[in-house]
Amino acid sequence: MLQKQLLALALLALSSQVLAGLREGALNEDMTNPGSIEHPAWFKNSFMDIAEDIAEATEEGKRLMLYFYQDGCPYCKKLIEVNFSRQDVVDKTRATVDVLAINMWGDREVTGLDGETVSEKEFARRMRVMFTPTMLFLDEQGKVALRVNGYYKPAKFMAALDYVAGHGEKKERFAEFYQRVKPAPVSGRLHRETFVRPLAQLADTPRASSGYRLVLFEQKQCPSCDELHLDIFKRPQTRELLERFDVFQVDMWSDEVLKTPAGESLSGRQWAKKLDIKYAPSLVFLDEAGKEVFRAEAYLKAFHVQSVLDYVSSGAYLDEPEFQRYIDVRADRLRAQGVSVDLME
Repeated sequence: MLQKQLLALALLALSSQVLAGLREGALNEDMTNPGSIEHPAWFKNSFMDIAEDIAEATEEGKRLMLYFYQDGCPYCKKLIEVNFSRQDVVDKTRATVDVLAINMWGDREVTGLDGETVSEKEFARRMRVMFTPTMLFLDEQGKVALRVNGYYKPAKFMAALDYVAGHGEKKERFAEFYQRVKPAPVSGRLHRETFVRPLAQLADTPRASSGYRLVLFEQKQCPSCDELHLDIFKRPQTRELLERFDVFQVDMWSDEVLKTPAGESLSGRQWAKKLDIKYAPSLVFLDEAGKEVFRAEAYLKAFHVQSVLDYVSSGAYLDEPEFQRYIDVRADRLRAQGVSVDLME
């Protein structure tokens, strides 16, 4: 009887932790059942032998992350679509851990550290997984270095990766670590700019003199989007170059239907998927016919963003297919004119 009471108390405590994590995930956003979710191609392709996977990760200087999910889990969807749509999060994750996805209700065979082979759902039960997402970061001996119950927003998830990479479990609890390194919050919203045209005009003939459209694919939880709008787009050199384009802004996870330049009625989410938009922000340039001519989907500083705008609007991309070579030439030309050029500013 005492054992049952203790187990009930443990489950209650774990439930409280998970609910707290879910509250942090922004309850005011759409949490409808998403159905099956496609995992990134870079997730580990494994024979599901945990000891073998730990050994492979250790050999590469990484650790193993067991990601327990289930179809229809809205917070699993947020992890994949929000966290892993940011290149900085993806890069740090891939450098820190091998991610092994395990279906909480699945039937694939998993070989545990004890050598016993069981189904995914039995393995999840043995690992005390009761909610999704649950992420178990395993150390080199297979012990849990960090257990994450529920969804972490990108900044906190990256802090968890830093904690695991630095073997933080040997020094302090994650809560103490996070309190020390907690980053400044992101805006959590799309930035509305006066130079951005209404989406209803997206399929219209471009008005800009260059004849090009610039479509900004963004999302709300995106510090790089914040920097783009709060710094780079406010610079006079950038604003001058932006005037050469019809600029539009699309929430890459929105279900709002728009009409594309090709005449298709798609939601922002559907259009982003069709164009294979993986990261926010992505700058997609379309010609007068609506054909994509160039895109920038990496983290770019001000000079590079300005160079992209000039590269497309001037038509230089037609003669110089190597963008990096164009940047070098442009930088030299500006320096010759007495303009100070800082590629990292």
